[in-house]
Amino acid sequence: MESLPEVERTSPPSLEQGELRGVSRTVAEIHWLLISLVLLYLVFGGKIADREVEAAISSGLFFYAALVMVFRNTNFYKRETRWKIAIETWGMIALITWVLGFTGALASPLVNSYLLPVITAALTLGKLTTLAEVGLIAACYLYLGGGVSPDKLLALAFYGEFAAQLVPVLLVAYIVTMFSADIRYGLNLTKLQAETDGLTGLPNPRGFAIAAERLFAQAARYNRESTILMIDSDNLKPVNDSYGHEAGNRLLKQLAKAIRAELRNTDVPARYGGDEFIVFLSETPLKGALVVAERIRDAVAATHLEIDGKQVGCTVSIGVACYPEDGLTLNAIALRADRAMYQAKQSGRNRVVQFKAG
Repeated sequence: MESLPEVERTSPPSLEQGELRGVSRTVAEIHWLLISLVLLYLVFGGKIADREVEAAISSGLFFYAALVMVFRNTNFYKRETRWKIAIETWGMIALITWVLGFTGALASPLVNSYLLPVITAALTLGKLTTLAEVGLIAACYLYLGGGVSPDKLLALAFYGEFAAQLVPVLLVAYIVTMFSADIRYGLNLTKLQAETDGLTGLPNPRGFAIAAERLFAQAARYNRESTILMIDSDNLKPVNDSYGHEAGNRLLKQLAKAIRAELRNTDVPARYGGDEFIVFLSETPLKGALVVAERIRDAVAATHLEIDGKQVGCTVSIGVACYPEDGLTLNAIALRADRAMYQAKQSGRNRVVQFKAG
């Protein structure tokens, strides 16, 4: 039996850390892009005669850059989180509002900088959080526009002007959120296909390793017994030889269905390759695992495959090994369950054998 594939031993959600690390790098670039835009405005397009205003903007930039450096380089957060990205977008909104207050408010050419935190939120934080960010920006628009007086609330022109200012932000938020959802769906689908056996719909060895390693780590941490079953079809080769590979594929699908029907949602079944299946029984001692193995064996033996009007019987040989008695790593226990499975085949097949050293 081949050893289990090596996988990154991190806890899920495992979209999270890889994706968020990449997003975090992009957010860092957006920070510096925002700072560069303001600096370019000051140098080339600002035409700011008031030195106090220029000093106020420069001070805002300095403190913003310092906060970004501290926030990103002091390891305040050991893991990337969506909360961290949300806080960074709030910082962007604060800087933009500060700068707009000194450069013409809503008439400033930098007003479209609000799109940067909106795009960042839409890519990473989901619809509700992005909507909240748009609401915060709307409040900033009102503040920069001089607030809301009773006279404005009664004027239809106020609502039209306010909507015209905010609609582009809403449209960008909506479009980027939709694109982000489509991209994430495609990535998840690709990930699922990479970890799933196309014939049976069960996890493949890589998918099994990812799910079982996580559950096994929990069992080891709390010293809870867990068990692996190694299951091998006794009939696949004769069926392939006599009736063809299509019949063999039907047999494998039937086996996968019978195995899955006897398991809990917390258990992890997988097609390990060829006619071999593996099952990780989470927090299940040896006694309980033997009961499950016998149920699987009985269920397979009671099910017949109909081929060309004939009822073709099927049986399986099952090896059982348990943590911590039979090994202290997932791979060691799987190897011993595999050895027990071969003992079951050598002993006459259609039986369950517990691993025994020696």
